[in-house]
Amino acid sequence: MFTPKYPPQDTAPIPTAPAPTAYSSTAYVPAPAPASNRPAVQLTAGSTLALVAGGSAAVLVVGTVLVSMLLAVAITAASVAVCAVTVRSILKSDRR
Repeated sequence: MFTPKYPPQDTAPIPTAPAPTAYSSTAYVPAPAPASNRPAVQLTAGSTLALVAGGSAAVLVVGTVLVSMLLAVAITAASVAVCAVTVRSILKSDRR
């Protein structure tokens, strides 16, 4: 399951380049790479709709998590501010 799957080895022979000479104007041009045998990905209407729905769901979930974290920080900040005002008030009244 966790082992990588490699494509099959290419068994084509490696082309050899002619020896370049100082006066040769022809350059070695390698042969084009062979075409892949893998089928092209085709998006149908159903798969496009599934991709759009999945992307929208992911955006909504991430947005909900971020808003809830922001709300938690805001509530924590407000409670710390109330505690600070209360402690300050207690300490001020003790000095009198």
